Amino acid sequence: MIVKTIEIHGANAHKTFSKTRVGCRGIVIKDSRMLISHEVNADYFLIPGGGLEENETLEECCVREVCEETGYIVKIICHFLTMNEYYEEYKYVSHYFTCDIIGKSEQNLTANERKRGLIPEWIDPNKMLEIYSKHNDFATTNEEKRGAYLREYTALTNYLEILKS
Repeated sequence: MIVKTIEIHGANAHKTFSKTRVGCRGIVIKDSRMLISHEVNADYFLIPGGGLEENETLEECCVREVCEETGYIVKIICHFLTMNEYYEEYKYVSHYFTCDIIGKSEQNLTANERKRGLIPEWIDPNKMLEIYSKHNDFATTNEEKRGAYLREYTALTNYLEILKS
């Protein structure tokens, strides 16, 4: 399978970027429900994932981040999407993978994730698509959330298109 690449340029993007952050996210579906990292205190719903660490492959990053955030051990099925987002002086590169659960572990949350009240939840993918589709509702109040929901909406839309084909 060819990995699709999508570019998103935020309204606040600088003409050039000086910082790059690479991350990986895993779409996990079980019994027609999607694994979500729900940050209860911050009121965010995100596809589990996070930043690439030194000497780590993209696949290792995805597996580690999904486990840390949700407590589920996964194996990579397919890398289907790379998204390049530009906001202010940053370029954010997000790699999306489909994953299957192969075991259970413990969550290993950062202090910030604990503060934000991160819990794993299983939610209908169409419900998540509906939530993410409202990304522009945050355009004047929360640019971080608007951008995150646009990213997740774009990824989930692409994933669901692959399922239909």
